[in-house]
Amino acid sequence: MPGMTWTIAAEPYDSPAAAALWRAYYTEVSDRWYLLHEGRRTDPDELEREIAAKTGAELAPPTGQLLITRYEGEPAGSAGVRLLDADTAELTRVFLYEGMRGRGGASPLVAAAEDAARALGARHIVLDTRSDLVEARALYARLGYTETGPHNDDPYAEHWFRKELLPLR
Repeated sequence: MPGMTWTIAAEPYDSPAAAALWRAYYTEVSDRWYLLHEGRRTDPDELEREIAAKTGAELAPPTGQLLITRYEGEPAGSAGVRLLDADTAELTRVFLYEGMRGRGGASPLVAAAEDAARALGARHIVLDTRSDLVEARALYARLGYTETGPHNDDPYAEHWFRKELLPLR
C-alpha cells in the first residue's frame, strides 16, 4: 500500500517486542511441526519451557544482533544473527507475524540481517530450516542462498543454506 512504511532496527533480545515475537515465532513453528507429525498442537507446558530456555542471549553484541522490523511503527517481525566463527554468521529467528506477510517486509529484513552479519565480520552466512517451512525455503532461494550440506546437528533441521556476503561498499 502506498505510504505504508517498514523500519528495521537493532533491539535487545529481551525487549518486550522481541519477547512477543519470539513467543509467536516459536509457537508457530512448534505447532506446525507437531500438527504435521503428531496431529496435535504443542503441549503448553513444553512450549513455556522451550521459550524460557531459548532466551536469545546469543543474539546480543558483540557476537550477535537481533533486528526488529516494524510496520507503521508496530512490531511486525524479527531476524537474528550470531557468529559461529570469525567468518561465519548464522541467520536465525526470521519471522513476520502472519498478518504482515506478503507486504514486502521479509526481503529488507533479511538484507538488514546480512548487513549486521557483515558488521560482525562475517564473510558468509548460514541457516537451517525444515521441509514444512516452504515459505522460508522459497524466500532464502529467492535471496540468493544456496542449499548445502549440514552445518549443525539440530534434530529439527532438514535443509541448510549458505550465502557469501559481499563486502559493503
